[in-house]
Amino acid sequence: MRPQPLLKLLNSVAKQSLYPNEILIVDGSNDERTTEMLENNSFKNLKYYKVTEENRGLTKQRNFGIEKVDTTSEIVCFLDDDTELDRNYFKAIIDTFKNDSNCVGVGGVAVNENRWFKIDENQSIDLSKHYVIDGYAIKESSRNLVRNKLGLQSPFRPGIMPDFSHGRTYRYPPNNKIYPVDLLIGMSFNFRKSIFNHIKFSTYFEGYGLYEDADFSLRALRYGTNVINTAAKLNHYHNISGRPNKYKYGKMVVRNGWYVWRVKYPNPHLKARFKWNATSFLLTLIRFVNALTTSNKKAAFNEAVGRTVGWFSLVFNKPTAK
Repeated sequence: MRPQPLLKLLNSVAKQSLYPNEILIVDGSNDERTTEMLENNSFKNLKYYKVTEENRGLTKQRNFGIEKVDTTSEIVCFLDDDTELDRNYFKAIIDTFKNDSNCVGVGGVAVNENRWFKIDENQSIDLSKHYVIDGYAIKESSRNLVRNKLGLQSPFRPGIMPDFSHGRTYRYPPNNKIYPVDLLIGMSFNFRKSIFNHIKFSTYFEGYGLYEDADFSLRALRYGTNVINTAAKLNHYHNISGRPNKYKYGKMVVRNGWYVWRVKYPNPHLKARFKWNATSFLLTLIRFVNALTTSNKKAAFNEAVGRTVGWFSLVFNKPTAK
C-alpha cells in the first residue's frame, strides 16, 4: 500500500555498488497501485508476488518470500519499503558475513535518525545527561533520564536485552564500526539463508507485527551471533500508512514486549520481574503525562490507555507462541 516509498527504495537499490542477485517484492496490498508502479518501472532481477488474504501480514509475507528465494542464495536481506539505501549498503552487509563465519545476522543504521555527535578532544560532556560510545555522545531522552535515576536503566549497550527486557533504545553512531547485539531492527536486517532451515518468522505477530524482528533475532542467536555494522547506512522515513492506531499500538508494546522478553528469558527471577513491571508502569505513566504536555495529546492518551489495558491483560491472558 506504499508504492511511492517502494519506488524510492528500488531506485536506491539500482544504484548499489554490489547489486543483489534477486529482488523479491511480496505485496499484501488490497489495491493495484503497487502492481501498476512496478509495471511502469523496470528493475533487474526483480520478482513480484501479489499475495492473497491467507498470506497477508508482515510475518506471513516474509515466510512466503523465504520460500521463493533462489536455492543458490546464501544471504537473505530484508528491508522495509520506506527505506532508502546508501550506495554501499549491500557491500557492507555481505563483507560482514564474509569476514565472520560465526555471524548469522547483520543490521544497518538509519543515518537520518542519527542524533549522535562526535566528541571534540577538548569538549566536556555531562555524563549525567549524555550516553557515550567510542568517542560519540547522544543526549539522553527524558524517559532515560528518569530510568537512570530510578535504577531501571539497562547496564548494557544498545541492542542487548537485559534480564528485565527493557534495553537501551538508541542505535549506534555511524562510525563504520561493528557491534555485537541481540536485537536487529526489521527496517534493515539480514540473515544467512541456512538458519531458515531451522526457524521461520512467528505467526504470533500478525498484521503490523510489532517486535517480530526482535523475536526472530533472539531465536537466531541459537545458531550464531548478531551484529550491527554501522557502515551499512540507510535512511528510514517511517511512512505512517499501514500502521495501527495508537490504542492498538500501546497494547502491542506491552503484550508483544512481554512475549519477546520470555523468548530470551523464559523464567526470569523475581528482581527481573519487578523491574520489567516497574519499567512498563513508568513508561505508561510518562505517556499519560505526555497527554497533558505534548501537542498530540489524543495520540499520547490513546497509547497510554492501550499500554494499561495490555498490562492488565497479562494477568489473565498471557501471549503464547504459535
